[in-house]
Amino acid sequence: MSDPAHDTIRAIIWEGDHLKLLDQRRLPGEMLYLDLRDAPAVAGAIRDMVVRGAPAIGIAAAFGVVLSVRAHRAAGGAWRQTVARDLEGLAASRPTAVNLFWALKRMGAVLDAAADDQAVDAVTAEADAIHQEDIAANRRMGELGAALIGERCGVLTHCNTGSLATGGYGTALGVIRSAYAAGKIERVYADETRPWLQGARLTAWELVQDHIPVSLLVDGAAAALMRAGKVGCVVVGADRITANGDVANKIGTYAAAVAARHHGVQFIVAAPTSTIDMSLATGDEIPIEIRPASEVLAWGGHVVAAAGADAWNPVFDVTPAELIDAIVTERGVVQHPSREGMARLMVDEDAAATGC
Repeated sequence: MSDPAHDTIRAIIWEGDHLKLLDQRRLPGEMLYLDLRDAPAVAGAIRDMVVRGAPAIGIAAAFGVVLSVRAHRAAGGAWRQTVARDLEGLAASRPTAVNLFWALKRMGAVLDAAADDQAVDAVTAEADAIHQEDIAANRRMGELGAALIGERCGVLTHCNTGSLATGGYGTALGVIRSAYAAGKIERVYADETRPWLQGARLTAWELVQDHIPVSLLVDGAAAALMRAGKVGCVVVGADRITANGDVANKIGTYAAAVAARHHGVQFIVAAPTSTIDMSLATGDEIPIEIRPASEVLAWGGHVVAAAGADAWNPVFDVTPAELIDAIVTERGVVQHPSREGMARLMVDEDAAATGC
């Protein structure tokens, strides 16, 4: 069981008639929750990175559906068509995180099956279930992932995969929380994660809140840290995992995996099965979001690059399965991921879901 002292952050709160999201753009300087009362506002929050992290995006979108049904069901008329347009707007908010589409598909199925007078209650219950299932899955991943870490060591992580990126507890950071509570981690090393500095602003902030020792480093220092022998394991999350075990995650993850393999450091990915997209054969098929060059050329409203310079700003990169030692999910662990191993995991998930 995890230590509650190392799990105090919640970024998504459903208030019964509106959604509260912790504005992650303002951290660590200000802890501000935004009140969202309609689906377009939720789509905007996802697009503008008020909320980020694949599981958190999916949960927020699920509650966006609830807000849509609450508003348009009360208005009457062809309300289901209006809700369908809101679902399209939510789906268009971010292209890479498969959890977004998974959550919307699940919410759509419940809505389609519900009678008009039961629609609000049905979708509200489903969104709450998605949220609570995510937290439970993260705790299970924490247990399974912590078991993979042997001797007490320093652990490197990239981007933010904690309570801010999920419904609570976290994926990769959930593994770190569980391993720290078990005495297996002496220190966490967090890459700063350019250009949005999720590691500096979010991961380091979470770990400080939960009294877990953390040292921040620039992304380019990770390989040197491994060479110095200070890292026994790298634990990262994922925004999409394909049928062969390739992983799309925050830009810089691929570089960390290459460095880990060169230095003989274990490389672990922690992600829920909702992140696995078996319809894509390899990582080459994953759509990679390219965000504005201004995010690289400026920071905090101040230009930091030479005038006239352009920038390439992919949000994610793809780490090939052959560089990954294990993928940890709430259903189990796939060691040395392959097409066969991923297929077995998902068959087991399907069987569990149907009671077979």
